[in-house]
Amino acid sequence: MNSRRDFLQKITASAIAIQLPNFVLASCNETNNQHYDGPVLRVAIMGLGSYGNRVAEAMQSCKKAKLVGVISGTPSKIKDWQSKYNIPEKNCYNYENFDAIKNNPDIDVVYVITPNALHKDQVIRVAKAGKHVISEKPMSINAKDGQEMINACKKAGVKLLVGYRMHFEPKTLEIIRMRKEGELGKILFFQGQCGFTIGDPAQWRLNKQLAGGGAMMDIGIYAINGARYMVGEEPIWVTAQETKTNREKFKDGVDETIQFQFGFPSGAVASCLSTYNMNNLDRFFLDAEKGFAELQPSTGYGPIKGRTNKGELNQLHVTHQTVQMDEMAGIILEGKQPIVPVDGEEALKDLKIIDAIFLAVKTGSKVDLKL
Repeated sequence: MNSRRDFLQKITASAIAIQLPNFVLASCNETNNQHYDGPVLRVAIMGLGSYGNRVAEAMQSCKKAKLVGVISGTPSKIKDWQSKYNIPEKNCYNYENFDAIKNNPDIDVVYVITPNALHKDQVIRVAKAGKHVISEKPMSINAKDGQEMINACKKAGVKLLVGYRMHFEPKTLEIIRMRKEGELGKILFFQGQCGFTIGDPAQWRLNKQLAGGGAMMDIGIYAINGARYMVGEEPIWVTAQETKTNREKFKDGVDETIQFQFGFPSGAVASCLSTYNMNNLDRFFLDAEKGFAELQPSTGYGPIKGRTNKGELNQLHVTHQTVQMDEMAGIILEGKQPIVPVDGEEALKDLKIIDAIFLAVKTGSKVDLKL
């Protein structure tokens, strides 16, 4: 089945082929040469699909996070994971009984990696069980549901984080550093292009009831979030236009291609594209008075490639999910503050923008944003 997961893996295939030996060596050295004897975050993964598998594999190289449990509706997957990752029976649950994690002191946090529309109820149940939660993005399918998730986690006294792996990516963070320190000068323009040609029409990503939309919920959110952290401001208005060429595949409420534009308080503007019907689109470009920054590929699984007016970016590549989970362990266990937030409030802003984009498409009007 062709999916975003396949796309993100393939989009950087040529870069990986050229640079893999050096990056693997760097990754291994960075992972293995630093001793760590502090607290370890004990993680249960909910949803054992392709991305759940990717996270689990990456966590084998984590220092601060350890996979200790699973939640799945497929008994055969649970058995496979038990064998592969040495997970004890007492840490295995299904979707009906996982509330019992409340009585399991061996699990600190649950990483919810299920279809978008399921996140809200599952996150709230985990919170009520007294466990911290990581939700894969988008956090939910609209801002209303996202706010309910935030409220439930606050009421339960647990943390709610969201799987924004790019917030820890070194080349991305270098551009953010340059912008913050004034090296680029006044930011003028951002362009974000995110898209691929999706395959299997029966997959859940093309089911509005499960996905909450189409390309925007899946791949367009990268451009939304990227515009915010690259420009360094919150947008104050949005306009958007939808193009749909295949109504059989992209039914009502499932967007195929949306172009959208933002305005920021400083006067900077953004122009972005989200699509399920075009390949070779994974690029961020930031233009400023003193220079520019570009990432291409910008959000794939890596290695990310980038350059600025000062030259190529050469920060080392480490598997994104390995870095993400170690950093999230620091946030949960040590109160560490990330350079770019990854909490529920951060994710809620993206959901508010997505709601506004859909409204702008429907009405053909500029929609004001208050984030």
